[in-house]
Amino acid sequence: MKANRREWLAGVAALAVCAVPFKGLAAIAPRIPLRAKPLPLTDVRLRPSDYATAVEVNIAYLLSLSPDRFLHNFRKYAGLEPKAPIYGGWESDTIAGHTLGHYITALVLGWQQTGNAECRRRADYIVDELALCQAQRKDGYIGALGRKTKDGQIVDGEQIFPEVMKGQIKSGGFDLNGSWSPLYTVHKYFAGLLDVHGAWGNAKALTVVTGLAGYFETVFAALNDAQMQELLGCEYGGLNDSYAELYARTGDARWLAVAERIYDKRVLDPLVAQEDKLSNFHANTQVPKLIGLARIHELTGKDDPGRAARFFFDRVTQHHSYVIGGNADREYFFEPDTVALHLTESTCEHCNSYNMLKLTRHLYGWQPDGALFDYYERAHLNHVMSAQNPANAGFTYMTPMMSGAPRGYSQPDEDAFWCCVGSGMESHAKHGDSIYWEGDDTLFVNLYIPSEAQWKAKGVGLTLDTEYPFKPDIKLTIDAVKQGAFSLALRIPGWANGRFGLSVNGAPVSVTPANGYAVVTRRWKKGDVVALSLPLDLRLESAPGAPDVVAVVRGPMVMAADLGPSEMDWTGVEPAMVGEDPLAAFAPIVSDRPRYRTQNIIRPANLAFVPFYSQYERRSAVYFKRFSESAWKTEEAAFLAEQARQKDLAARSIDIMHLGEMQPERDHALTSELSYPASYRGRNGRDARSGGYFEFNMKVKPGPLLLQATYWGGERKRSFDIMVDNVKLATQSLDNDKPGKFLDVDYPIPEALTKGKTSVKVRFVPHDRSSAGPVFGVRLFTAKPATAA
Repeated sequence: MKANRREWLAGVAALAVCAVPFKGLAAIAPRIPLRAKPLPLTDVRLRPSDYATAVEVNIAYLLSLSPDRFLHNFRKYAGLEPKAPIYGGWESDTIAGHTLGHYITALVLGWQQTGNAECRRRADYIVDELALCQAQRKDGYIGALGRKTKDGQIVDGEQIFPEVMKGQIKSGGFDLNGSWSPLYTVHKYFAGLLDVHGAWGNAKALTVVTGLAGYFETVFAALNDAQMQELLGCEYGGLNDSYAELYARTGDARWLAVAERIYDKRVLDPLVAQEDKLSNFHANTQVPKLIGLARIHELTGKDDPGRAARFFFDRVTQHHSYVIGGNADREYFFEPDTVALHLTESTCEHCNSYNMLKLTRHLYGWQPDGALFDYYERAHLNHVMSAQNPANAGFTYMTPMMSGAPRGYSQPDEDAFWCCVGSGMESHAKHGDSIYWEGDDTLFVNLYIPSEAQWKAKGVGLTLDTEYPFKPDIKLTIDAVKQGAFSLALRIPGWANGRFGLSVNGAPVSVTPANGYAVVTRRWKKGDVVALSLPLDLRLESAPGAPDVVAVVRGPMVMAADLGPSEMDWTGVEPAMVGEDPLAAFAPIVSDRPRYRTQNIIRPANLAFVPFYSQYERRSAVYFKRFSESAWKTEEAAFLAEQARQKDLAARSIDIMHLGEMQPERDHALTSELSYPASYRGRNGRDARSGGYFEFNMKVKPGPLLLQATYWGGERKRSFDIMVDNVKLATQSLDNDKPGKFLDVDYPIPEALTKGKTSVKVRFVPHDRSSAGPVFGVRLFTAKPATAA
């Protein structure tokens, strides 16, 4: 880290030397602190804006939920009578309890952000209940997670951990001895309890989390290194982060030792070595591991964890992310710079961005750099804000980048407690937590969100008024000040290209930005007003690795073509952008929000462009393949034919199974023996070995149907049967049939197999001493009339 500090200081010095006076005003040579921390959330209050609305809607949702329903399994498995029935959805599966951890943290954040006393009361109540459950169990363990038995019953999942201690570890990546990502769930309890303790010093919360930490310290101590790595092959969330934080709170070195042992070598060693091998890894499984490494770096000063965290951040944000700041397709990282190949209906899991913003905060605290908040702002505004529907407090799981795909929001009156519902509870309780940061005598303003703040270290109170990012003007007013001399650092986004206007009390100020900031140093007094204006011009941004695939951006805000309401089927073809100077064809529409109408630039028809995040119940197009007029004439027929083919296939599809991916496999009730996830050429799949199988449900409807399976065409020789409701549909042999390409094979389904049914079971069974697949997806769709016979 010493070299980085020298480079940082040299960069700041060079920028200061290059500062040039402007019309007689002295240029300011800023000094940027090397460390920073956010102002406490309790010292920031939001003023009216979409962000404040999101917090208000979210807290109302939090208070509509029942702590006792979340606590049902905790009490039941501790031998206590539950006080309320359990919630459904994921909370009635073996991952039960994960939502309670998020819920505790969201209550803490809600109290910090708004002062809502009921949020604090509920958090303390939950801690009391968990302490009671822990006392009843007597071994330090608390938990609601379950374990599914062979007959389909769910029982107390605690019984898997004595098995693990004996070296009995069976996992396919998200399951561990019959439980769904149990250490991931345990991490949520840890995090929630630590947050309650950190917010207002609830000592009982620290006692409970210390007991829980001791229980798992014993579990891990029973494993040799190879067994520990086998265990860590199953998703464990940010458990390393929690143990590191427990060390920070208590000073007990045993917790740091556990934190450092929770280290998945397969994923993390390449990142330490500065190698991007992220493709085909489940994205949100990895991000928390790097947050944990960042915390370990902060506590120990060791270079490797910090180096891995920085490298990971750079690779994800620069080479694996979409224009809205989200990442991953169907939850998985893909090959670097292939975003344009992954514009699907299942992009941008919210949990990924929730965790990437956490990681950004760590990196920023080490070395304040405006570029980090350029990313933070992009993801916060365009992804996080799009992931909550303010009309009903619902949350998205994925935010689709495929043109015409609707967003799917959870319904608060349903038991949809996905992981992204939990992270959504947290994200929308804390929109003030990264606006202001302090470092030495500098106050950084990183997000231009209407708010009031108290910088208690300097006795400063200030108000930020703005309609940014809709309008360019930002005003900061000093409402109170005790120690008047300090620096105010205003982030100048990279997309502004150095263009901005700055004044103090109406007088222009000339400043050369340093590390992404315009810094004004003076002796401030009450009533001083700083005005900043940022250019909000339209521009095109290419998808990484695909210069001919572009999105439209205005300042930090992604603009989307409006394709109509979600409740109406979208029957158009994917729009393209044609012309030599596309932006010249965007004409503004008079509105309180930025809106544009295109003229003769979008094919097949003109469209209105609006802020992407606000398309809650509308269909959008974000990315556009770009053509010159001459190229379009050549490509139009083929382009439209391919779009029509894909649309026809989508329209005829009844059900799609993405094998090797966590949520689709659970949604389709996959069961298997001797079967494992696989990844080839950027696609995930599943195989089965001799003596095993994999089977899953698929929807059907009356009439002639086809089942399509996708294979890698270059497979070595293998053969297997495909069964539908235990009747053999086909025998498939693979033997290097289509080298270098994926292979789609269609199998007609006899109508007798589906007559009178709404679903069937599809099973892949390898022949003796062979294997089935890997299969990279199964689609069930209606046959065209011409092929019905």
